[in-house]
Amino acid sequence: MIRSQQVNLDNVFSKREKPAERTGFIKRLRARLNKGNSWLTYDLANLAPGGKIDADVLEELESLLVLADVGIDTTERIIGELQAKLSRNELQDLDALRAGLHQSLTAILEPVAEPLVIPQQDNPFVVLMVGVNGAGKTTTIGKLAKRFKDQGLSVMLAAGDTFRAAAVEQLQAWGAKNEVPVIAQQSGADPAAVVFDAWEAARARNIDVLLADTAGRLQNQQGLMDELAKIKRVIGRRDESAPQEIMLVLDASQGQNALVQAEKFHEALGLTGITVTKLDGSAKGGILLAIANQLHVPVRFIGIGESADDMQPFSASEFIDALLSKRE
Repeated sequence: MIRSQQVNLDNVFSKREKPAERTGFIKRLRARLNKGNSWLTYDLANLAPGGKIDADVLEELESLLVLADVGIDTTERIIGELQAKLSRNELQDLDALRAGLHQSLTAILEPVAEPLVIPQQDNPFVVLMVGVNGAGKTTTIGKLAKRFKDQGLSVMLAAGDTFRAAAVEQLQAWGAKNEVPVIAQQSGADPAAVVFDAWEAARARNIDVLLADTAGRLQNQQGLMDELAKIKRVIGRRDESAPQEIMLVLDASQGQNALVQAEKFHEALGLTGITVTKLDGSAKGGILLAIANQLHVPVRFIGIGESADDMQPFSASEFIDALLSKRE
């Protein structure tokens, strides 16, 4: 079974290595966010076919935002700001509405658009990866390992998901692919012990970045959440600043449930960063606005596909442009 999974992973890697012409990330992001008919680019022009912006148009826009997983609180903030502009006669046409939306979205997203910077330090910079099953944690670790290596940093992986043998094998496949060492133990081992041993190994080898995988868990599984807190606590005994980054990986297609996940993980661990995957799914990125508005946790990366270059640092301005620009 493990051998079969390895073959599947190798097939994926071989496909990725085939040379092919690819458009830029932002153009691909725009195309994937706009591929449906339920998001801003498609609908804005249809909200006011006569070109006049009034209260009815804003009411329809409000429904559109809620349906796109922007959330009630965040939608009320956006619509409230637009209503204030309407009362001041600042929304005369569709271009003014688009500009007003741009301003509101920027105010929400710009404060959380903080890149992950790895400083020079004596001990390894530990990135503890957390999230529910299926969010894309292990794949994100593989992409991050490649990114950090391309930046000239040395990287090590810690197989802290000891409950699934397949998870260890997948991480080892990513380690082999990126030519980085992986520290793992037998199935069922104490995850905190695995990450602790990895930290010791990383320090002994002068590794710059330690990326620690953890078992996927639902936010309401208190025992497993406590386990994450234990990993954090154990590493902190060797380096009180570690883990320097607690990164939650969220599946954008989960909609409002992704916000609930983020709230619970933040409450339990104190998140320092979020990576949002699968923005090419049905949610069209609306949940990213809700998370930014509610939690104010830095959004480090966004992903729109399986390839390494389908995950890029989050840029508020580029994301907003992708939402509001007209389809080509």
